Amino acid sequence: MRPFRFGVNLRPSGTARDWAEKGRRLEALGYSTAMVPDHIASIFQPFPALVALADATTTLRIGTFVLNNDFRHPALVARDAATIDLLSGGRLELGLGAGHMKEEYDQIGLPFDPPGRRVERLAESVYVIKRLLAGEEVTFAGEHYRLTGHTVFPVPAVRPSILVGGNGKKLLALAGREADIVGLAGFTHRKGGTAFDFSTFSADGIAPRVELVREAAAGRDAELNALLQTVEVTDDRRAAAEAWVGDSGMTSEQALDS
Repeated sequence: MRPFRFGVNLRPSGTARDWAEKGRRLEALGYSTAMVPDHIASIFQPFPALVALADATTTLRIGTFVLNNDFRHPALVARDAATIDLLSGGRLELGLGAGHMKEEYDQIGLPFDPPGRRVERLAESVYVIKRLLAGEEVTFAGEHYRLTGHTVFPVPAVRPSILVGGNGKKLLALAGREADIVGLAGFTHRKGGTAFDFSTFSADGIAPRVELVREAAAGRDAELNALLQTVEVTDDRRAAAEAWVGDSGMTSEQALDS
């Protein structure tokens, strides 16, 4: 059994001092990891934000939760990750995902391909990134990416942990086969990628996905990660659950059970 670890996905701060203080507070409170999301929105870009967090702390792990694979070439992701891992003293956890918000693709003129194709690209990226961060010279000719005799600098002393997160069956099977940490996002898109359905994070919804990951891992050791969409301190759990579920696809009973 692995011990539980707790992390926080951080929103941006108004100043560099405030951002550094967030990291120091998380470290003092005993959190394992400070994570930064990756969206085309009013949030910090993940890589420079992680370097600042690492500089402000000594033991807190840092990570992406999760990078949109379609925004960057895997060779450049690996090179950035190798540099951040060195500058942080080996504290990086690299989270990767297939992308899921159509409006972000529309904003920057990227085609929003069907989920299966996005997962295929992610699978190629995971293959390339893992091998580059392990110090290998990579020559690869896939459908989506090509590399010829490429290596990264600096080479990490220990390959950073790779987290692959999402909810689709094809993605979770990939995560089970390849990731050090499997992120269970718990939501599915509706209405062409513009609405969310959280029903698969009910107890009944998540169980088959955990089993899918277990079968794909085939005995390989991997850590499970659960994305909690909200945390509320309250004396009335039921009222909080009823206020949260809305049109999420879950009932308040399912939310409480989850």
